[in-house]
Amino acid sequence: MQDVPIHFKSLVEIGDLVRRRVLSSVQVTQTLLQRIETLDSHFMSYVHVCADRALSQAQAADADLDRGIWRGPLHGVPLAVKDLCQTTFAPTTAGTTIHADFIAPHSATVVDRLETAGAVMLGKLTMTEGAYTSHHPKIPAPLNPWSAAHWVGSSSTGSGVATAAGLTYGAIGSDTGGSIRFPSATCGLTGIKPTWGRVSRHGVFALADSLDHVGPMARSAADCAAMLQAIAGWDAQDATSIDAPVPDYLAETGRGIRDLRIGIDRSYALSGIDAQVAGAVEQAVAALEALGARIVDVTFPDYQDLVASWISMCAVETAIAHEATYPARAAEYGPDLVQLIEEGRRTTGLQATRGLHLRLKFTEALATMFRRIDCMIVPTMPVPLPSLVKMGEYGEDPGVLNSILRFTAPFDFAGNPTITLPNGIDQAGMPLSMQLVGPRLGEAVLVRAGHAYQTVTDWHCRHPAIG
Repeated sequence: MQDVPIHFKSLVEIGDLVRRRVLSSVQVTQTLLQRIETLDSHFMSYVHVCADRALSQAQAADADLDRGIWRGPLHGVPLAVKDLCQTTFAPTTAGTTIHADFIAPHSATVVDRLETAGAVMLGKLTMTEGAYTSHHPKIPAPLNPWSAAHWVGSSSTGSGVATAAGLTYGAIGSDTGGSIRFPSATCGLTGIKPTWGRVSRHGVFALADSLDHVGPMARSAADCAAMLQAIAGWDAQDATSIDAPVPDYLAETGRGIRDLRIGIDRSYALSGIDAQVAGAVEQAVAALEALGARIVDVTFPDYQDLVASWISMCAVETAIAHEATYPARAAEYGPDLVQLIEEGRRTTGLQATRGLHLRLKFTEALATMFRRIDCMIVPTMPVPLPSLVKMGEYGEDPGVLNSILRFTAPFDFAGNPTITLPNGIDQAGMPLSMQLVGPRLGEAVLVRAGHAYQTVTDWHCRHPAIG
């Protein structure tokens, strides 16, 4: 079998090759910078490329190895971050035009932690406006490298495109209703939405503070484990971060899953969805069972009313996040984000409190369900990857967003961790995807199960046909 080109190798493999001096960090970084220069005028995944700084970091990483200093599996590996992570070395726009020239006085904790772990920072990645559903009208949307005619997800669009196109080995995304999981699904990637509070949000532009999660997107469970290892943990600058020990996630991937209890509610996970999506999940269940996992039937808590409240609940918090610039600079906003903020400003205290009570009830019921299992399996989306034409039709149907959020928003409300995994190719040649969901702080189980699944399947090794 032909060797995988440098730009499509896994993060963990590149880190090992750099550590063993088979490749230098400078060589790897130059390869990706050249690829960005050649391809990204088409894909539009980067909003800022920090070429000189990245090469300087790569030189420093190689020099450290010369002195016997190795900072871990990210040492010398080129990565990139979604452009809502504040940085002192490049503007942080959060997908807006209002913040086009904003240079933060400090970098986000996740950026500092990646760089402390030895990562080379290639730049900042394009995203939807304010991390909501649509790109600002004046900012070009990234194109899906699997097919420019298909949806690339939202809102971590550049993170998904750059990783899938071989323009970075991994990226930071954020997830409020599915924004790590949708681009991971549409681009054939693996992504982790951690437990809320497991990764610091200090220095990360908010969409909705109580729903926002920050996590890694990469090519495999092991790659995501390596990134999560670097960014997880308590942060004194984020009062909502969790003060709990951080496991060795990469080591966890080698433990196997014999007797792991994996739950499934077939009524929730498989009914009323596309047959291709359901079939891929059923095949994944069989693969996990063959690896020694125990499949357990569970009953998922009532979720429909909670999901239906996601827009209004998100909207209230978004209105708060934008108080400094909205409505004072409303004319500079795109229409979809304006609509969300206006809904938040109209939402009454009674409406918001009803949503909060639904959230509390659901979160407790979900925690009760997890007492019987170690993780559960669900699709990422109820349908195969939609074309842009189909997404345009969906935009006219107010019920479609709730349908798409069916398998994502409940776990933003509850704060439970998920890992998104490619699990097939649909009839149009586009990636299919599923999630494993864990109890709070259950990321170690998720990377174990995700890695085990990826040892017996090769969906995560498929790449778009772009060379």
